[in-house]
Amino acid sequence: MNLAAVDLNLLVAFEALMEERNVTRAGRRIGLAQPSMSSALTRLRALFGDELFIRTAAGMQPTARALALARPIGEALSQIRETLAPDTGFEPATARRRMTIAVTDYGDLVVVPALVSLLRQEAPGIDLVVRPIADPAASLAALERGDVDALIGGHLPESARTVRHRLFEEDFVCIRDEDRAAEGAPLTADDYVRLPHALFSSAGGDGSPGVVDAVLAMEGRKRRIAVTLAHVVAVPFAVAGTDLVATMARRVATRFATIAGVTLVPLPYEVPAFAIDLLHSRRATTDPALTWFLATIERVGRSL
Repeated sequence: MNLAAVDLNLLVAFEALMEERNVTRAGRRIGLAQPSMSSALTRLRALFGDELFIRTAAGMQPTARALALARPIGEALSQIRETLAPDTGFEPATARRRMTIAVTDYGDLVVVPALVSLLRQEAPGIDLVVRPIADPAASLAALERGDVDALIGGHLPESARTVRHRLFEEDFVCIRDEDRAAEGAPLTADDYVRLPHALFSSAGGDGSPGVVDAVLAMEGRKRRIAVTLAHVVAVPFAVAGTDLVATMARRVATRFATIAGVTLVPLPYEVPAFAIDLLHSRRATTDPALTWFLATIERVGRSL
């Protein structure tokens, strides 16, 4: 392909179409009337030899070729914008800005307190709004629309229109009442399935089978869920003073061990760790304040 013959504005149009999935909205986003945007799509199809976007009842759906192009084109445009953007001299210590993030319960308990502490030290003029991730798909859509600046948590959905950074990995531990845990040896595999369990399930009921239950099933075993709780912070307090056992993320359990009166004990089964990720829009690199904020979240992740 002769790069001299490629109109860079076509790549901008491609990015807008990928994010909006609608010709009219994509055109409005980059300042083109609907006929001009349709013409850009026609030229894009000729350039890449593919339909790229197919009109359906749900909007313009990208083809496999378009999905494959989304990340490299987005990264290339981000680098160009970053190179051409003027130096605004962003100063965290004096900046005034509001940042909005959406987090899982885990992110709220583990990442947010450390982030707040760092912001108060280094950028006291930046206000932070924290929203819950109740519906991951809805939160991802809010990120893509620009309603939130970042998502933080585990098991976040994939999207070609966002950038994902691994903050750290988390593993699981068991918690028991501190007096019962001190009575004897560490929890055995038999003890684990014999004792009643407390479980956090934001969905209610006894929750859908999770990674722990999948591991037990491979061993031909099953645990009894005696208590199901709607808030993860309630779990250690329910375990304290009872015969219950619970499986929790290590960093969350550590935060509550002393104040709840529980002890951390090793999980007697090999349960895979899970990743805590940061998701943000590809457009973040064009905003010095947001770039700094995201880097700050990554710094927090490295410190945990």
